[in-house]
This record gives sequence, structure tokens and C-alpha cells, in this order.
Amino acid sequence: METVKVSPKYQVVIPKKIREALEIKVGQKMQIINYDGRLEFIPVKNIKKMKGFLQGIDTEIQREKDRV
Repeated sequence: METVKVSPKYQVVIPKKIREALEIKVGQKMQIINYDGRLEFIPVKNIKKMKGFLQGIDTEIQREKDRV
């Protein structure tokens, strides 16, 4: 866990270790969500690079008998 300081302009610097792990680039857009009293930063990814990221996941689910 990293600690950052909020500047007078309400800016924060994402620590280098986290930027590298998430491959965040200069100018990349982020979505920010206020969730249960905390901020969550979600990198916006290029939709073309998302192609096939769910390939191979198990899509079989157990359904209740009255939901078939």
C-alpha cells in the first residue's frame, strides 16, 4: 500500500511502482468512483485492445430449475 499527499490543487501523484504495474501512460484517462467512502481509479482502456480478453472463460452456470 502506498501513501500519497493531496496538493493544494487537489492533485495526487500515482506512485511509480503502481503506474508500472498497471501500465498507466501519460495522458491516459481514468474513471474515478466514490465507493463506500473511498476513491477508486479505473484506467480507461482502448476497446480495440480489449478484444479477446474474455476468451476461454467458463460460461456454463447452474440455473435454478424454475429458471431454465
